[in-house]
Amino acid sequence: MDKEFLLLAINVGSTSTKVAFFRGEQAVAQDNIVYRGEDLSRFSSLAEQLPLREEGVLKFLEKNGIGLEEIDIVVSRGGLGRPAPAGAYRVDDTMRRDLLEGVYGTHPSALGPSMALDFSKKIGMPSIVIDPPSTDEFEPLARISGIPEIERKSGLHALNQKMAARRCAAGLGKKYEEIDVVVAHLGGGITIGAHRKGRVVDCTHGLAEGPFTPERAGALPTMDLLDLALSGTMDRKQLQGRLVGKGGLAAYLGTTDARVVEERIRGGDEKAGLVFEAMAYQAAKDIGAMSTVLAGRIDGIVLTGGLAHSEMLTGRIGERVRFIAPVFVYPGEDEMTALAEGGLRVLRNEEDVKPYS
Repeated sequence: MDKEFLLLAINVGSTSTKVAFFRGEQAVAQDNIVYRGEDLSRFSSLAEQLPLREEGVLKFLEKNGIGLEEIDIVVSRGGLGRPAPAGAYRVDDTMRRDLLEGVYGTHPSALGPSMALDFSKKIGMPSIVIDPPSTDEFEPLARISGIPEIERKSGLHALNQKMAARRCAAGLGKKYEEIDVVVAHLGGGITIGAHRKGRVVDCTHGLAEGPFTPERAGALPTMDLLDLALSGTMDRKQLQGRLVGKGGLAAYLGTTDARVVEERIRGGDEKAGLVFEAMAYQAAKDIGAMSTVLAGRIDGIVLTGGLAHSEMLTGRIGERVRFIAPVFVYPGEDEMTALAEGGLRVLRNEEDVKPYS
């Protein structure tokens, strides 16, 4: 009889830590540990948050009667690390340093692999990440920006995009490696990728490109952005916060909650209606752009992520893009299941673990 593997999955966001304990494919305990903004604002760096975040995970294990020593592997959502193709990567000190120091970009997801490494060191079990956001499968054409000093970089919700694409492929009776699809992850961040035969050959960057989102500004007119940056009204940290965290719906409507926006629209708020429509409009434009990357020969357009629960949003996007290809909607992120499935592939020797360093 095959061993029943025990896995701990960790997915860190800006103000929450999702954690789940799996017995094989089954999640037997899970929680979403939410932190108030004031709880986190007192920390001046991501590294300073680690003790608080780790305490939350350890309390989850204690509450559910799970001993850390029982776990076979810790699987974390990856961070903005060294660009590399998708897959399973061993967490090591070099990855931890790159993530916490923001060598390739700063994002709270850096805390997940750091926690996984700390837990693995305590009892000697392996810790890995699966399909991290820094997954890079770009073709050379996709890297050209417009000036040699700036190269377009890959930064996407690879874990959920690839899981949704695999789900679409299964529905079509094919393998992920046999289809061409455009996948739009719709959430606090939005990324839209062109998937060709199992590889994301181009994608909007989640922090710097694409449509605006509930909390991010997305792509902006460059000369106007330059004027704003040099105006002296904001320092670098303030401007960065305006672009990532306080942009998009937050900047226009004072909320990042799409449900609140929809309620305002139903109540007759014309501004809310215009801004929400603009978010759908921009997402549809980038879906159209990515369809040209695949020369229009695509098996489907996939809408996924937390915002895909909004029928108002997916409906408005679908109206603009369904002439290109059939639209498949898979609401939610279900990244915890994707993490567990990746961990099981490794434990069952179905997938090799790649070194990060």
